[in-house]
Amino acid sequence: MRIGVCSANSGPYTTRDALIRLSEAAEKAGIDSIWVSEHLVVPDPKRPPSNMDPKDPILDPVTSLAFLAARTESVRLGTGIIVLPLRNPLILAKELATVDVLSGGRLVFGIGVGYVEREFDALDAQFGDRGVRTEEYLAAIRAIWTQPRPAFDGRSVSFSGVQAFPHPVQRPHPPIVMGGYAAPVMRRTIREADGWYGWGMDLDATGRRLAELRETASRVPRGEGLGPLEITITPPGDVDVETAARYAALGVDRLNLMLPWESGRLDSFFERVVQPLVDADPEPG
Repeated sequence: MRIGVCSANSGPYTTRDALIRLSEAAEKAGIDSIWVSEHLVVPDPKRPPSNMDPKDPILDPVTSLAFLAARTESVRLGTGIIVLPLRNPLILAKELATVDVLSGGRLVFGIGVGYVEREFDALDAQFGDRGVRTEEYLAAIRAIWTQPRPAFDGRSVSFSGVQAFPHPVQRPHPPIVMGGYAAPVMRRTIREADGWYGWGMDLDATGRRLAELRETASRVPRGEGLGPLEITITPPGDVDVETAARYAALGVDRLNLMLPWESGRLDSFFERVVQPLVDADPEPG
């Protein structure tokens, strides 16, 4: 099982010094990946379904990964997740290709449809058709990354007669990971994605969601050229080696651990929690 850490652009991890310390700790421990998240804006005052404190800082995910790319050599760099229907797909494709090139091919492209309606309202983006836009935007990004003469004609994005080089280092493109739990997300994951990301899930919740994915896969054809679906889970708290092995037995390929919400605890977190998991390396089931 691969071990990553997440929320690396939020709260206490929004300063240069904190990200440098995190980069050094991640490389030293030999973890698989560092993941960043996204909210372009958050409701103020806080209201459900958002659980973000409007005063908590959060850095832009792509810019954060560019910084981390310059401070690391081996760890993969993941977006967990970018709210794709809030982004211009061609601008985002250029930004992400740049990160993949400058990192030497270490980007993992995690996306979601979003769930905070007020965030969409503030950005003058339709909330109700965000699933359709997600599919079109992803297809447009794939086109500009992979086609010799890129073109896409959709309801929300259309282009032709243009190019955007360089392409990502990873071919045909960086791995695409879907986040979310609704039935359309599960179907989209099977059709379109290399992986699926579940957030804050204990063993029971993980087992239920993976059963849903298997049931969906029995009805929805896997996309052409896609291999086995890679499963990434963020547990609701720290886990020990025994618990990690239980996740692995369920079929989890990667655990993304939540970083401590006090940067002063980072060194002890890596020593006490992360390093034993990296050293144990439980096999996925």
